[in-house]
Amino acid sequence: MLNFTTEYQPDATKCVQVCQHRSCRKQGAGKVLAAFQMLPVPDVTVTASGCLGQCGNGPMVLVLPDMVWYCRVLPQEVPLLVEKHLLGGQRVQKMLYHRFHHQG
Repeated sequence: MLNFTTEYQPDATKCVQVCQHRSCRKQGAGKVLAAFQMLPVPDVTVTASGCLGQCGNGPMVLVLPDMVWYCRVLPQEVPLLVEKHLLGGQRVQKMLYHRFHHQG
């Protein structure tokens, strides 16, 4: 049974959704979600989401309302995402999902 204790709060500035569907769970999404929850950021809600529709590229992380997609996120990379994106407002280029964020 998944633990969906953190719910989206409309008054929060940002929402981080971490896919917890089968494919992402098999790729370690539970640990990614836990890593985000261990590093709380003011005005940022972290939530376990259902399938984000990008199976095979997970664990997937979606930052709203920025519409920034990160793929193959590892638990040890979460502090970098928190520091650079959530606190610093900069995308972490090496983790961006190429389907939605073209590089070059």
